[in-house]
This record gives sequence, structure tokens and C-alpha cells, in this order.
Amino acid sequence: MMRRLNFIIVLAWTSAALEVLAQGPPDGPPPPSPIVAATVVEQSVSATQTFVGTVMPLRVATIGSAVAGRVIERPVEEGDRVEKDQKIAQLLTSTIALEVAGAEGELQLRQEQLAELENGSRPEEIAQAEARMAAAAARQEFLDSRYARLQNLLSSRGAVTEEEVEEAKSQAIEAQQIYLEMKAAHDLTLAGPRQETIAQARAQVAIQEALVEKLRDQLQKHTVYSRFPGYVTRKLTEVGAWVNPGDSIAEVAAIDEVDVLVQVVERYISYVHTGSVVRVEIPAIPDRLFTGKVITAIPQGDIRARTFPVKIRVSNEISSADGPLLKPGMYARAVLPVGEQVIATLVPKDAIVLGGPQPMVVIVNGAAETGQTGTPAPVPVQLGVAEGEWIQVTGGVKAGQLVIVQGNERIRPGQTVTVSSIVAAP
Repeated sequence: MMRRLNFIIVLAWTSAALEVLAQGPPDGPPPPSPIVAATVVEQSVSATQTFVGTVMPLRVATIGSAVAGRVIERPVEEGDRVEKDQKIAQLLTSTIALEVAGAEGELQLRQEQLAELENGSRPEEIAQAEARMAAAAARQEFLDSRYARLQNLLSSRGAVTEEEVEEAKSQAIEAQQIYLEMKAAHDLTLAGPRQETIAQARAQVAIQEALVEKLRDQLQKHTVYSRFPGYVTRKLTEVGAWVNPGDSIAEVAAIDEVDVLVQVVERYISYVHTGSVVRVEIPAIPDRLFTGKVITAIPQGDIRARTFPVKIRVSNEISSADGPLLKPGMYARAVLPVGEQVIATLVPKDAIVLGGPQPMVVIVNGAAETGQTGTPAPVPVQLGVAEGEWIQVTGGVKAGQLVIVQGNERIRPGQTVTVSSIVAAP
């Protein structure tokens, strides 16, 4: 929120620079510098008080192994940043990979068997069944005719024996049964497999698919991933170690956003409301101004101290070189409302200049409207409650004055400024 206030601003308003500003430069003032200003306003805000707290990670997870195995790779170290689904450890997978390959082969076999049943009989199989049925029919017709001739010969001439007639009868009956068998086979070929047989094959495929998915899931679990972006705060195993299901691999903390946890005494907790924007100070980072949002006031207090935990969510700044600006465990102070509304002097947060022994703003003397030229003057202030993009200040600043919010970096001691625009009041 104070990105425009860099280190150049702080240097421009050192004690030596202020002295030069008071005396004027020896070679004459530089030309006026264009700036953006805002009018100091008075507005009703809640009375505030500062409470101490601690910077906490948004969440912390001790990531463990879901399966047993030997650690063969651990690509992250303590302090490393990890992204969501980034690998933090790898277990040996040779045995489980073979099991997966075998199960996948069995699944393919069962899928092909099911496909064969679902496709039904091939045209060649139907033609083959028809040919066999036709052959059986022809043989039956021949043997029936032979039996009839022998019966006629026996009754009319006695040219054959009873035994020959009985044998012909037996062969005719056998041929009839063979024909019926071939016809039934032909009908079965036309009908295709039974629905019950297909259902059984589908069930076998489903069982094998479940087994393959189970083995694949076990194989995937041999790779341990981070479930959210964050930083490795502890490593809990080494390459070569054997881990069992549930054993810890590493601890990861999410700190792209952090929570400032403060303890508020019971007499003030009723004034703290979820969603309120409040100012947060980090003594270890004195040149930065932070604001956060009250996430929750936990309704369970400490019965000895009579205090209630309040969580304030603050956006962190991540640098590729230095990592997170706000680190868990840092000491923090939060300015929270503790009373009824009071009239306060407000300036934009961008008007606050940090980095010196005390925060300050730069007022523009002699200018009140756009286009006018004035003289900048630094004024030390004390900060109060935040109201959106504006913040309460106390000190030598009065309502109606102009304070610089953009262009500070171009100001030099003894230089005048021209107001190019004025930020609207809240």
C-alpha cells in the first residue's frame, strides 16, 4: 500500500534536508514539481487501542506418507518454497509398478473377452452352423428313406432280415437327433451369448478395473505432494529411510497470507467486528505500513486472563530473493476499535512517509486548489485507526490542508510543487 514511498523519499527528508529546506538552497530553488495531493478531512471513527500479537501462518500441515516404502528422493529442503501438487518426496515403486502392469494386462484380457461376447456370433460362425445343420438334415433324410425301403422289402418279399430293418431304424433315429442338435446349435449361434453371461463378464471387468485403480492409487501415493503453496518449515525424513503409513515427511506452512493473532480483553471484544479493516504494525519492519481484515473473533476466552483471540488476515509479500516479508513468529501490534465514535483527522495511506524515527506527512503550504503552487513541509504524525484507504493521524495536521500522495520521490529540499490533481475525500 506504500509501494510509491521508496527509500528515496526517506533520504529526501533527513534532518540535513529539512535544514536546507528551511534555509533554502544556495543556488536558488529548482523548478516546481507536479504532485498529486489530497485534502485532509475530519471524519467520525471509533476510538482505538493497540494490542500485541503474533504473526501466524494461514495454515500448517504435517504431510505424511499414505503407504509404506523406502524414500529414494527428497527434492526440497527447509525454507524452500513449494507450490500446490509439487513433489516433496518419492518412495521406491518397483514392486508396485509390476503389480500395476500385471493387473492392467488382466484387465485388457477381460475387456477383450467382454467385447467378444457383446459383438455376438461372427457371420462365419453362423454359416458354419447352417452347413452342419444342412448336412445333418440331408443324412437324416437319407436314413429315413433307407429305413422305409428296408421295411417295404421285409414286408413284401422278405429280402432282408429283421435285424437289418432294426439297424436302419436305429440309424434313422440317430440321424434325427443329430439334426436336432445341429439345429439347436444353429439357433444358439444366431441368438448369440446369453445376457447373463455378458453381465458376468461385465462384472469381472468392473472388478478388475477397481483392482487396477486401487493399485494405481497406491502407486501414486508413493509420490508425496504438497497440497497447497507454502514453505517447508521442517523436514522429517531423509533419503534411504523407511516410512510406514502415517509417518511424517515434511511440514509445510502457507504464508502467502498470514494471520495476526491478538488477545483482546473482554471489555473491548464487543467493539471488534468481522470484516473490519485495521492497521497492523510489525516492529521488525518499521518502514512499512500494513492493513488487515478481521477474520474472526473466537468466542472462547482465556478464563485466567479474560482475553479473546482475534485473527486479522494480512496479505504477505513474497520476494524470489528474500522470500516472504512477513514471517510466522514475528511480533506484531494491531490497532483495534475499543469504544464509541470520535472525530478524527484522516489522510490517505499513500501520504504516510515511513522509515524515519517517526511517521510523517508532507503538507503543501500556500496551495488549496488544482494548478496552484506551494511549498512542501514535512510534519511528524502519529497513526491511528485505518478507514479503508485512509488512516487517522494526530499531530500538526489540520483538516483542509493538502498533503502529497504522489510525487514525493521528485521533491528536493527548497523546491516548490504544483498541484496537478486532488484525490477525492472518502
